[in-house]
Amino acid sequence: AEKIILDVDTGSDDAVAIMTAILSPDIQVEAICSVAGNKDIDKTTENTLRVVQHLGADVPVYRGCSQPLVKFLREDRQPKKVHGLELVVDGKAVQMHADTLDIPEAKIHEQETPAPVFYLNYLHQAEEPITLVAVGPLTNLAVALMLDPMVVEKVKRIVVMGGGYKVTNATSTAEFNIWYDPEAAQRVLDSGAEVVFVPLDATHRACVSKSDCARFREIGTKASVFAAELIEQRILMHNAFQPLDIPDAAAVHDALAVCYVINESVLKDVRYVHCAIGFRGLGEGQTVVDPRHVTAEKNCWFAFDGDREKFVAMLNEILALGE
Repeated sequence: AEKIILDVDTGSDDAVAIMTAILSPDIQVEAICSVAGNKDIDKTTENTLRVVQHLGADVPVYRGCSQPLVKFLREDRQPKKVHGLELVVDGKAVQMHADTLDIPEAKIHEQETPAPVFYLNYLHQAEEPITLVAVGPLTNLAVALMLDPMVVEKVKRIVVMGGGYKVTNATSTAEFNIWYDPEAAQRVLDSGAEVVFVPLDATHRACVSKSDCARFREIGTKASVFAAELIEQRILMHNAFQPLDIPDAAAVHDALAVCYVINESVLKDVRYVHCAIGFRGLGEGQTVVDPRHVTAEKNCWFAFDGDREKFVAMLNEILALGE
């Protein structure tokens, strides 16, 4: 099994990603780190603990950074409520990410060490390089890499759910995770690690439909039923605000990044490119992929497509494991 550390800002798709990683026989989750993003750090940490507890898993959770590196220091860069879009369904307000996941409150606790310090401790002691799967803003990784750039030697690769070439969601040019902390994303790109972007171009193509959710419900495990509930909520939001090519479907971004670690062929058209991150103005948080034939030095892999059938089949198989 491939060892990974998962870095999450747990909302709905993060929860599916955590369950997929914990249940997959091909992945050994060494730890999960929370970060502020979809919600504030208290909520993302609590939600992460809830998911781990829901599966009865023995995986340590480390609380990470509560703010981006630079962004909130200036008045004009305070966060707008991007993920605050709400839909009223049957008199109830629905969001893409509920403040608290609808499973029992966590009785388990996070570790005392802050996430960036945990990264340094773990990587210093690691005997072989490990894969980091970051599906929220990249603040924790950036802080760790700033404290000790040499730990990158113990990083096999960093799989990032973030960015978009032709598809965006936070602004007209940017995907949320990168937009929330663009400086952290650039820091990770500059670290010398092998970086693989799983952007919206891939996640929107490898979407999950309402009928897929019905199948998850039939499977009947704790994980599959909870995943179905979360994804159905996402479908309502996608239909209202960002309909996909397939009707009644949602992107489950973060779980696709986890599935890539298990089986790389779940991403298609993965190209070695030069990417830089925009920091200001219209391009804030944009993953600027150089489309030219002769480019600056290539620095990451970027997926332009995803295999919907393979992704759904993997979720079916993995979410069926466990109780």
